Amino acid sequence: MRVVLAGGGTAGHIEPALALADALRRLDPNIGITCLGTERGLETRLVPARGYELQLVPAVPLPRAITPQLLTVPGRLAGAINAAAGIMDRVQADVLVGFGGYVATPAYLAARRRGVPIVVHEANPRPGLANRLGARLTEHVFTGHQNTPLNRAEYMGIPLRREIVALDRLSMGDKARSWFGLEADLPTLLVTGGSQGARSLNRAALAAAPALRRAGVQVLHVIGPKNTLEEEPPPGDPQYVVLQYVDRMDLAYAAADFALCRSGAMTCAELTAVGLPAAYIPLPHGNGEQRLNAEPIVQAGGGLMIDDADLTPEWIVQNVLPILSDPERVVTMSEAASRMGRKDADVALARKVLQIAAEGKGR
Repeated sequence: MRVVLAGGGTAGHIEPALALADALRRLDPNIGITCLGTERGLETRLVPARGYELQLVPAVPLPRAITPQLLTVPGRLAGAINAAAGIMDRVQADVLVGFGGYVATPAYLAARRRGVPIVVHEANPRPGLANRLGARLTEHVFTGHQNTPLNRAEYMGIPLRREIVALDRLSMGDKARSWFGLEADLPTLLVTGGSQGARSLNRAALAAAPALRRAGVQVLHVIGPKNTLEEEPPPGDPQYVVLQYVDRMDLAYAAADFALCRSGAMTCAELTAVGLPAAYIPLPHGNGEQRLNAEPIVQAGGGLMIDDADLTPEWIVQNVLPILSDPERVVTMSEAASRMGRKDADVALARKVLQIAAEGKGR
């Protein structure tokens, strides 16, 4: 069996694809897996690091306005389709699974040209252009959000890494806090803006640091690999640990009692899978999907939400600090968040993919 995965650009497209790849390998160690990507996405780093083959096709972004560049799109798209079709021919693909991003559009069209069965997974409540196209080419459409408007779509949840879904935060808490140089017995706030960080979160959390310390709260703050701090928090206790990037987010989740974070689809899926309550600050740009990601969690009692423009150090002190100071409330919110999570989407989708590929081979 040979599977081609197409999802690139951001971690939100790549990580579900890699989680599916891991699940496929567990179900069939002999399966062949090839990932498609473009040279401009995070996949050039993430895919090889996880041990999977990466093949690149030209990126064909669509201009957001009518410009002369729009006239070049058909020719460039044809070249990308040909490149993707050539890769599928070489690996003798039995099925294509697309997750969105620049690479997905030519991959879907190449698979349609070659008669390769197509599977679409859309993680967001508002599907992107590539997956809206892909959903028109197949009856095998799965979503990470229950209300995603795609025809014939089946709610599946978002495939997540095993180290996340298998995490027992309670049993790993002391070890995780020790890993980051934190005390074992203090309430802990995790601050993260996602894979690239978020300056507004960074500024507000750092300004709230003195009040958090006075209340006995320690902080693990992941600022993002491209961000720097204008002023480091002064040394002292409780600890305020600042890191640019964390490879072991499972340990970061285990160390924390509460998170202050963006509300991307992957972040929401991971936090509910591990049962970590959070204050969600949706990205203020884009189509509003980050708010839609967090709304069901907040409504269920597993988190708070505030607009990016309204996030201040005072809001953190007035709203997050009382939760961290109330262990019973932390437990209640953790349980509510956990009820919203899904831990089996990787295996469920892998079984569907294998079934679809086998049916395709049998025709």
